[in-house]
Amino acid sequence: MKITVIGAGAIGGNLARKLSAAGHDVQVAHAQGPEAVPAEVLESGAHAADLADAVQGRDAIILAIPFGRAGELADLFATVPAETVVIDTSNYYPQLSGNIDAADNGQVESLWNTEQLGRPVVKAWNAALAATQQTKGVPAGAPGRIAIPVAADSDEARRVAMRLVDDTGFDPFDAGVLADSWRQQPGTPAYCTELNLKELEAALAAADRTEAPRTRDRLMERFAAFTSTPTLHEVVDMNRSAHR
Repeated sequence: MKITVIGAGAIGGNLARKLSAAGHDVQVAHAQGPEAVPAEVLESGAHAADLADAVQGRDAIILAIPFGRAGELADLFATVPAETVVIDTSNYYPQLSGNIDAADNGQVESLWNTEQLGRPVVKAWNAALAATQQTKGVPAGAPGRIAIPVAADSDEARRVAMRLVDDTGFDPFDAGVLADSWRQQPGTPAYCTELNLKELEAALAAADRTEAPRTRDRLMERFAAFTSTPTLHEVVDMNRSAHR
Protein backbone atom coordinates (compact mmCIF):
# COMPACT_ATOMS: atom_id res chain seq x y z
CA MET A 1 0.00 0.00 0.00
CA LYS A 2 0.98 3.61 -0.50
CA ILE A 3 0.96 5.19 2.95
CA THR A 4 1.79 8.65 4.27
CA VAL A 5 2.52 9.29 7.92
CA ILE A 6 2.11 12.90 9.00
CA GLY A 7 4.27 13.42 12.06
CA ALA A 8 7.62 11.88 12.90
CA GLY A 9 7.54 11.67 16.68
CA ALA A 10 7.37 8.56 18.84
CA ILE A 11 4.15 7.23 17.28
CA GLY A 12 4.58 8.45 13.71
CA GLY A 13 8.23 7.51 13.51
CA ASN A 14 7.56 4.02 14.81
CA LEU A 15 4.65 3.45 12.40
CA ALA A 16 6.75 4.65 9.48
CA ARG A 17 9.53 2.21 10.35
CA LYS A 18 7.26 -0.76 10.96
CA LEU A 19 5.07 -0.26 7.91
CA SER A 20 8.12 0.22 5.70
CA ALA A 21 9.61 -2.97 7.09
CA ALA A 22 6.33 -4.74 6.29
CA GLY A 23 6.78 -3.83 2.62
CA HIS A 24 4.60 -0.77 2.25
CA ASP A 25 5.55 2.34 0.26
CA VAL A 26 5.78 4.88 3.10
CA GLN A 27 6.26 8.62 2.95
CA VAL A 28 6.76 10.74 6.06
CA ALA A 29 5.71 14.38 6.17
CA HIS A 30 6.61 16.96 8.80
CA ALA A 31 5.11 20.42 9.27
CA GLN A 32 8.62 21.88 9.19
CA GLY A 33 9.53 20.19 5.93
CA PRO A 34 11.24 16.95 4.82
CA GLU A 35 14.53 17.94 6.39
CA ALA A 36 12.90 17.83 9.84
CA VAL A 37 12.20 14.08 9.56
CA PRO A 38 14.85 12.28 11.68
CA ALA A 39 17.14 9.91 9.79
CA GLU A 40 16.24 6.97 12.03
CA VAL A 41 12.59 7.24 10.96
CA LEU A 42 13.69 6.50 7.40
CA GLU A 43 16.01 3.61 8.22
CA SER A 44 13.55 0.90 7.09
CA GLY A 45 12.94 2.46 3.68
CA ALA A 46 10.44 5.27 4.24
CA HIS A 47 11.02 8.55 2.40
CA ALA A 48 10.63 12.12 3.63
CA ALA A 49 8.27 14.24 1.53
CA ASP A 50 6.74 17.70 1.38
CA LEU A 51 3.41 17.79 3.16
CA ALA A 52 1.41 18.93 0.14
CA ASP A 53 2.86 16.22 -2.10
CA ALA A 54 2.61 13.48 0.52
CA VAL A 55 -1.20 13.48 0.68
CA GLN A 56 -1.77 12.90 -3.03
CA GLY A 57 -2.01 9.48 -4.66
CA ARG A 58 -1.91 7.57 -1.37
CA ASP A 59 -4.05 4.68 -0.16
CA ALA A 60 -3.88 5.70 3.50
CA ILE A 61 -2.76 8.71 5.49
CA ILE A 62 -1.92 8.33 9.17
CA LEU A 63 -2.19 11.42 11.38
CA ALA A 64 0.41 11.13 14.14
CA ILE A 65 -0.01 14.70 15.37
CA PRO A 66 -1.22 16.12 18.70
CA PHE A 67 -4.94 16.24 19.37
CA GLY A 68 -6.35 19.63 18.47
CA ARG A 69 -4.12 20.16 15.42
CA ALA A 70 -6.19 18.38 12.76
CA GLY A 71 -8.04 21.55 11.83
CA GLU A 72 -4.75 23.05 10.63
CA LEU A 73 -4.76 20.47 7.83
CA ALA A 74 -8.36 21.01 6.69
CA ASP A 75 -7.46 23.04 3.59
CA LEU A 76 -4.84 20.49 2.60
CA PHE A 77 -7.24 17.57 3.02
CA ALA A 78 -9.89 19.27 0.92
CA THR A 79 -7.84 18.10 -2.08
CA VAL A 80 -7.38 14.50 -0.88
CA PRO A 81 -9.51 11.92 -2.74
CA ALA A 82 -12.52 10.62 -0.81
CA GLU A 83 -11.33 7.00 -1.11
CA THR A 84 -8.09 7.71 0.79
CA VAL A 85 -8.28 6.17 4.26
CA VAL A 86 -7.36 8.68 6.97
CA ILE A 87 -6.32 7.26 10.34
CA ASP A 88 -6.24 9.33 13.52
CA THR A 89 -3.90 8.23 16.35
CA SER A 90 -4.38 11.16 18.74
CA ASN A 91 -5.82 11.48 22.24
CA TYR A 92 -7.20 14.43 24.17
CA TYR A 93 -5.34 15.48 27.29
CA PRO A 94 -6.38 18.99 28.36
CA GLN A 95 -3.19 19.18 30.44
CA LEU A 96 -1.21 19.02 27.19
CA SER A 97 -3.36 20.68 24.52
CA GLY A 98 -5.34 23.11 26.63
CA ASN A 99 -9.05 22.77 27.15
CA ILE A 100 -11.24 22.07 24.12
CA ASP A 101 -14.86 22.76 25.02
CA ALA A 102 -16.43 20.13 22.75
CA ALA A 103 -14.24 17.36 24.15
CA ASP A 104 -14.74 18.59 27.71
CA ASN A 105 -18.49 18.45 27.11
CA GLY A 106 -18.31 14.82 26.01
CA GLN A 107 -18.01 14.88 22.23
CA VAL A 108 -16.24 11.75 21.03
CA GLU A 109 -12.66 12.69 20.18
CA SER A 110 -12.61 11.03 16.77
CA LEU A 111 -15.87 12.73 15.78
CA TRP A 112 -14.46 16.11 16.80
CA ASN A 113 -11.36 15.44 14.70
CA THR A 114 -13.59 14.41 11.80
CA GLU A 115 -15.32 17.79 12.00
CA GLN A 116 -12.04 19.69 12.25
CA LEU A 117 -10.43 17.85 9.34
CA GLY A 118 -13.56 17.97 7.19
CA ARG A 119 -13.61 14.25 6.37
CA PRO A 120 -14.13 10.89 8.10
CA VAL A 121 -11.30 9.28 10.02
CA VAL A 122 -10.48 5.86 11.41
CA LYS A 123 -9.41 5.69 15.06
CA ALA A 124 -6.44 3.35 15.54
CA TRP A 125 -3.15 3.00 17.46
CA ASN A 126 -4.35 5.56 19.99
CA ALA A 127 -4.91 2.98 22.74
CA ALA A 128 -1.34 1.67 22.94
CA LEU A 129 1.60 3.51 24.44
CA ALA A 130 4.42 4.53 22.13
CA ALA A 131 6.80 2.24 23.99
CA THR A 132 4.35 -0.64 23.65
CA GLN A 133 4.14 -0.07 19.92
CA GLN A 134 7.92 0.18 19.63
CA THR A 135 8.84 -2.91 21.65
CA LYS A 136 5.96 -5.37 21.90
CA GLY A 137 4.81 -6.02 18.34
CA VAL A 138 5.07 -9.70 17.39
CA PRO A 139 4.06 -11.81 14.37
CA ALA A 140 0.44 -12.88 13.94
CA GLY A 141 -0.37 -15.99 15.94
CA ALA A 142 2.28 -15.38 18.60
CA PRO A 143 1.07 -16.24 22.12
CA GLY A 144 -0.06 -13.23 24.16
CA ARG A 145 -0.16 -10.87 21.18
CA ILE A 146 -1.47 -7.46 22.27
CA ALA A 147 -4.66 -6.20 20.61
CA ILE A 148 -5.40 -2.68 19.38
CA PRO A 149 -8.97 -1.39 18.80
CA VAL A 150 -9.91 0.09 15.43
CA ALA A 151 -13.08 2.15 14.96
CA ALA A 152 -14.55 3.67 11.78
CA ASP A 153 -17.88 4.42 10.17
CA SER A 154 -16.73 2.86 6.89
CA ASP A 155 -16.37 -0.93 6.92
CA GLU A 156 -13.77 -0.73 4.14
CA ALA A 157 -11.71 1.94 5.88
CA ARG A 158 -11.81 -0.08 9.11
CA ARG A 159 -10.66 -3.18 7.22
CA VAL A 160 -7.71 -1.30 5.73
CA ALA A 161 -6.66 0.09 9.11
CA MET A 162 -7.00 -3.33 10.75
CA ARG A 163 -4.67 -4.80 8.15
CA LEU A 164 -2.11 -2.12 8.90
CA VAL A 165 -2.40 -2.65 12.66
CA ASP A 166 -1.67 -6.34 12.02
CA ASP A 167 1.37 -5.35 9.95
CA THR A 168 2.77 -3.40 12.90
CA GLY A 169 2.69 -6.47 15.14
CA PHE A 170 -0.64 -6.30 16.95
CA ASP A 171 -4.00 -8.05 16.75
CA PRO A 172 -6.58 -5.63 15.31
CA PHE A 173 -9.94 -5.57 17.09
CA ASP A 174 -13.04 -4.36 15.28
CA ALA A 175 -14.30 -1.69 17.69
CA GLY A 176 -17.27 -0.64 15.56
CA VAL A 177 -18.26 2.88 14.60
CA LEU A 178 -16.72 6.21 15.60
CA ALA A 179 -19.60 7.05 17.93
CA ASP A 180 -18.44 4.15 20.09
CA SER A 181 -14.74 5.02 19.96
CA TRP A 182 -15.02 6.82 23.30
CA ARG A 183 -14.55 3.30 24.68
CA GLN A 184 -10.87 3.45 23.63
CA GLN A 185 -10.20 7.00 24.82
CA PRO A 186 -7.92 7.88 27.78
CA GLY A 187 -9.20 6.76 31.15
CA THR A 188 -11.02 3.66 29.87
CA PRO A 189 -10.09 0.04 30.70
CA ALA A 190 -9.00 -0.54 27.08
CA TYR A 191 -6.62 2.40 26.99
CA CYS A 192 -2.91 1.55 27.18
CA THR A 193 -3.42 -1.58 29.27
CA GLU A 194 -1.83 -4.14 26.87
CA LEU A 195 -4.70 -6.63 26.53
CA ASN A 196 -5.22 -9.57 24.20
CA LEU A 197 -8.27 -9.83 21.95
CA LYS A 198 -10.54 -11.48 24.51
CA GLU A 199 -9.48 -9.12 27.28
CA LEU A 200 -9.86 -6.09 25.03
CA GLU A 201 -13.41 -7.02 24.08
CA ALA A 202 -14.36 -7.17 27.77
CA ALA A 203 -12.54 -3.92 28.53
CA LEU A 204 -14.33 -2.02 25.77
CA ALA A 205 -17.67 -3.32 27.02
CA ALA A 206 -16.85 -2.25 30.60
CA ALA A 207 -16.02 1.37 29.74
CA ASP A 208 -17.83 4.10 31.68
CA ARG A 209 -18.22 7.25 29.58
CA THR A 210 -18.78 9.55 32.55
CA GLU A 211 -15.96 8.16 34.64
CA ALA A 212 -13.30 7.99 31.91
CA PRO A 213 -12.27 11.70 31.91
CA ARG A 214 -12.02 11.68 35.71
CA THR A 215 -9.87 8.55 35.61
CA ARG A 216 -7.69 10.13 32.90
CA ASP A 217 -7.09 13.22 35.02
CA ARG A 218 -6.41 11.22 38.21
CA LEU A 219 -3.82 9.15 36.35
CA MET A 220 -2.16 12.27 35.00
CA GLU A 221 -1.84 13.59 38.55
CA ARG A 222 -0.26 10.32 39.66
CA PHE A 223 2.19 10.30 36.77
CA ALA A 224 3.12 13.92 37.50
CA ALA A 225 4.08 12.90 41.03
CA PHE A 226 6.84 10.57 39.79
CA THR A 227 10.31 11.93 40.52
CA SER A 228 11.77 9.96 37.60
CA THR A 229 10.39 8.68 34.32
CA PRO A 230 8.25 5.59 35.01
CA THR A 231 9.01 2.41 33.14
CA LEU A 232 6.62 0.97 30.57
CA HIS A 233 5.67 -1.73 33.04
CA GLU A 234 4.89 0.86 35.72
CA VAL A 235 2.70 2.91 33.36
CA VAL A 236 0.73 -0.10 32.14
CA ASP A 237 0.29 -1.41 35.69
CA MET A 238 -0.95 1.97 36.89
CA ASN A 239 -3.42 2.17 34.00
CA ARG A 240 -4.71 -1.30 34.80
CA SER A 241 -4.94 -0.61 38.52
CA ALA A 242 -7.30 2.30 37.88
CA HIS A 243 -9.96 -0.21 36.83
CA ARG A 244 -9.56 -2.93 39.44
